[in-house]
Amino acid sequence: MQQLLLQLAPPVAPTLDNYVPGRNGAALLALRDIARGAGAERFVYLWGEPGSGRTHLLRGLALAAGARNALYLSGAPDDRLTGREVIAMDDVQDLSAGGQIALFDLYNGVRAAGGALAAGGNAAPAQLALRADLRSRLAWGLAFQLHPLSDAEKAAALREHARGRALDLPEDVVAYLLKHVRRDMASLIGILDALDRYSLEKKRPVTLPLVRDALESMKHKPA
Repeated sequence: MQQLLLQLAPPVAPTLDNYVPGRNGAALLALRDIARGAGAERFVYLWGEPGSGRTHLLRGLALAAGARNALYLSGAPDDRLTGREVIAMDDVQDLSAGGQIALFDLYNGVRAAGGALAAGGNAAPAQLALRADLRSRLAWGLAFQLHPLSDAEKAAALREHARGRALDLPEDVVAYLLKHVRRDMASLIGILDALDRYSLEKKRPVTLPLVRDALESMKHKPA
């Protein structure tokens, strides 16, 4: 069932605009400031459990700061980072010994050049199994623990998105989506948009029967 809905609605690209902040509004604001070259802080570290939006935010930063020659990277720094003004570095907890040295040098280089760097990991800087000098660099600027949205916050975000599309979204459809599909907001929003398009095509409101019909239509769609 989940796979069928994902066929109906391929995941949308993560941006700062389609990130639903919940309790993470301060982190989103800090990255928006970096993207437009505003504010005093040029170093941000994000950590949180899966589903909290760390990768979404870092990818969104790289996209929003595209005019500033930005790049998102998961893994050790490489030659692609040369001359970049904004860098979004994900999954720092997985860095090898050589990768840790490269990131330490990158922090120093970005600071000297007046650039900005946002990094992300699965734990707070002090709790990472990394060399001590790199942990200190990761804690240089602002550090934010990201919190996943609750089901109530996700439901509220879906209703708000539906209102923006002039879509009447029944509560049983909201509950069904939260139970049966991927729980990250990018996927939920993409699926809702696809269901809206399907309802317009069929000239029927978005109801639970329509959701089931959409899934049934995907079962018989040619590969």
